[in-house]
Amino acid sequence: MTTFTPFPGYDGLMSLSRREGVDIRPTLLRVLTDLYVQSPSHTDEEERQFVELTSRLIDEVDDATLAVVRARLSIYPHTPRAIALRLSLSAAGDQRVPLAAPIPPTAGSVSPARPSPRIPTEAEQRAANLSMQPEDAAQLSEMFFSATGPERTQILYNLAETPLRPAARIHPPRAMRASEVLHMAAFVSDIENFTAELGDALLLTTATAERVVLDEGGEALACALKALGIKGQVFEQILMFLDPAKGSSVEWVYRLSRLYDRLSERAALIMLAAWRGATVASTRAKYRSALYDDERHRARSATPQARPVVQPGTAWSPRIGTTRS
Repeated sequence: MTTFTPFPGYDGLMSLSRREGVDIRPTLLRVLTDLYVQSPSHTDEEERQFVELTSRLIDEVDDATLAVVRARLSIYPHTPRAIALRLSLSAAGDQRVPLAAPIPPTAGSVSPARPSPRIPTEAEQRAANLSMQPEDAAQLSEMFFSATGPERTQILYNLAETPLRPAARIHPPRAMRASEVLHMAAFVSDIENFTAELGDALLLTTATAERVVLDEGGEALACALKALGIKGQVFEQILMFLDPAKGSSVEWVYRLSRLYDRLSERAALIMLAAWRGATVASTRAKYRSALYDDERHRARSATPQARPVVQPGTAWSPRIGTTRS
């Protein structure tokens, strides 16, 4: 068991935080929470110290920090009852600690080990055997968006093992700048600028970027941010603040967080290549001839000309029995 010890000089840090221009209380609360949830169990003294220190900070931090702390403690099995009441966490039956709603096993994330043998669905077989041509990329993209959550998870698992060529990694400086912009846009729930920056960083059209960001399941957004190399902690914050209606669901955030941790970069880049290829396919279809026989009609038709009929007496015929001097 990891011994939980308070910060040395805690009172001095709190005095420093009250000075103008310096506010370290949000950082202190988040660090205290992270240290507490790292240990599977605590003594009564450790729990008392955590409650005392945390209670002094809960009412003095911003809503963003409070939401992060609340999300972490809602899934921790030994959250002190006093803190749970302060954070309005609902209790689960007669358990001592409130827990998040149970998640079905099939809605889990990508597992590093192959599950028990089963017959793959037709969608999974087609996804594993596609060559990354524009038409196939469009088919894979539509297959992914129309699949259910468990089917999307299995498709991503299959993509990690296929020989399909993934998209090239985003240039690190560009990915780092995109990560900062997306993080700030998510904190203020600016979906419009978030979508524009995501499409620009991943070289996606506006329509495709909007489809990824507004997807109800969230797996598409996980693939996009994984392709940018965004850290898991930042991904969780984006989920909670980009769309408050979705981010208020602890089950939704926790499910996608587990998926993100196990999602391979290769699968995310293959999915990115599929979205780009689907754009090429749609562009070709836009400028394709409307009729299947347009090319045949477009050729110049030659009007057949009948040979003139030779009239009697008009054609020259050589004379027989005469010579020309």
